[in-house]
Amino acid sequence: MPTNLPNILTYSRIVAIPVVVGAFFVEAPLGNWIAFAVYTLACVTDFFDGYLARAWHQQSALGRFLDPIADKLLVASVLLCLVGIDRFSGLNILPAAVILCREILVSGLREFLAEVQVGLPVSRLAKWKTGIQMVALGFLIVGGAGPDFGPLTTTEVGIIGLWGAAVLTLITGWDYLVAGLRHLNNVDRSSDSEKS
Repeated sequence: MPTNLPNILTYSRIVAIPVVVGAFFVEAPLGNWIAFAVYTLACVTDFFDGYLARAWHQQSALGRFLDPIADKLLVASVLLCLVGIDRFSGLNILPAAVILCREILVSGLREFLAEVQVGLPVSRLAKWKTGIQMVALGFLIVGGAGPDFGPLTTTEVGIIGLWGAAVLTLITGWDYLVAGLRHLNNVDRSSDSEKS
């Protein structure tokens, strides 16, 4: 049993980011498919690093620290590149902004709550959001190089998925915010009672 495989998978996801970004500058359709292939491998490692760490009892502080960072870096990089190459624009940038803002909010909450030794576990709905988001970004990466799905292009399917992920992002972001504020209020009450 490899001792550091979960962490290696997390590192590979971080290393994949510049490869995916670089592939956006390779001429289509080759660049689209290279970016998609590397992105898909990165998404697969996202599942396996956590699964293997739990199954092999190899969860580490470094892994818990790097895993969400790797996810957020990958998503943010892909979203920014897709907007930068005009894969989608106008009002369709709104779900991308919602997703990025929620990631910042949850990261901030988790950082503060970690200081007061309170966990903020991932909800089942948040896992669905992540899955839909990953699939939608895959469709958007392929873009015009992909097939049509009835009346919809690959890009249009990706945009629909991105809007769906944004709706779930708002719901889960609100849930996390309410849970985080509840813990923050408890911390404030505890510090006030210690002063009196």
